[in-house]
Amino acid sequence: MEEQTIVLIVGVGPAGLATAACLTQLSVPYVIIEREDCSASLWRNRAYDRLKLHLAKEFCELPHMSYPVDAPTYIPKDQFVKYIDNYIERFDIRPKYHTSIKSCTYDKSRKCWFSMAHDMKTSMVVKYTSRHLVVASGENSEGNIPMIPGLHGFIGEAIHSSRYKSGSTYSGKNVLVVGCGNSGMEIAYDLAAHGANTSIVIRSPVHVVTKEIMRLGMTLVQYISVNVVDDFLVRMSDFVSGDLSKHGIMRPKLGPLLLKEKTGRSAVIDVGTVGLIKNGTIKVLGNIFQIKGNIVEFEDGKESTFDAIVFATGYKSTANTWLKNGESMLNNDGLPKKDFPNQWKGANGLYCAGLAKRGLAGIAMDARNIANDILSSYHE
Repeated sequence: MEEQTIVLIVGVGPAGLATAACLTQLSVPYVIIEREDCSASLWRNRAYDRLKLHLAKEFCELPHMSYPVDAPTYIPKDQFVKYIDNYIERFDIRPKYHTSIKSCTYDKSRKCWFSMAHDMKTSMVVKYTSRHLVVASGENSEGNIPMIPGLHGFIGEAIHSSRYKSGSTYSGKNVLVVGCGNSGMEIAYDLAAHGANTSIVIRSPVHVVTKEIMRLGMTLVQYISVNVVDDFLVRMSDFVSGDLSKHGIMRPKLGPLLLKEKTGRSAVIDVGTVGLIKNGTIKVLGNIFQIKGNIVEFEDGKESTFDAIVFATGYKSTANTWLKNGESMLNNDGLPKKDFPNQWKGANGLYCAGLAKRGLAGIAMDARNIANDILSSYHE
């Protein structure tokens, strides 16, 4: 089975859908494919129950469609999924689900991309020929679990955060959360709230701010230099939370907004975790040295017994496993070589959306840039 199109989009998460909507607005034909059986599978199937967008809704809209007027400032997971469904309907996006991309290769002589995909329903091979290829398979294609000596012999439950739903099944159990990003800190809070004996590994410096402080900062930075705003955010956070270093939480040298700009690392939006750390409900631990049975030994020599470990240690891109001519755009980790805001374009009609670690606002920028760039060559 063969199909020709102007643009092939790989991935039906927010990045792929935003790109499809922008192309629709410009009347550029495309095909969009997805290996899962639904759109935004990370949000539907791999997100914990209490998840909300960590930033205010004005920073989290996809192109050409706002949230309903009565939507809360911080959108819950289920309402975001409904927004995605409405977005698909609004722009008449028709994804080809159960279609797993196997390889994409650029043909220099014919100046087009040849893509091989597997229709998982019929077991047929589908061949796509396109002038442009958009990698929108996401930074979060596959859960990342670090190599820890003895992990395979751990006799309790060890899961990636993508499989965590609720702390209700862990009541009374000793649970270790590894990772201190937004997911790790919020999962730790959820576990403690459900009566689990909760510990968290905080391996690196992290900014912890309230959602109100971050919203104010993101508004101010549109008018004031990032260094001034960062200094203000740090001072406000210290005033609200106090010195967290004595609780095992160290601040990075760069301010929260500049750190995001330079490295893609986000500040943690506190949902109540800091208070539980301060009163001892959640214990802060250092790096893991090794695991022996159900005993975790830490680098400082301490040992504790755990029934479960939740790895909130992020995700990785899998684009390099199928993109055969992506050297102009992606590095060995499947992430952009160029710095934001120029990371979205490669050579020979190759693009990426949603790989800049800039959240939904970054996705919206990528989608608009890609669609406009494709339009400029569409009639050539």
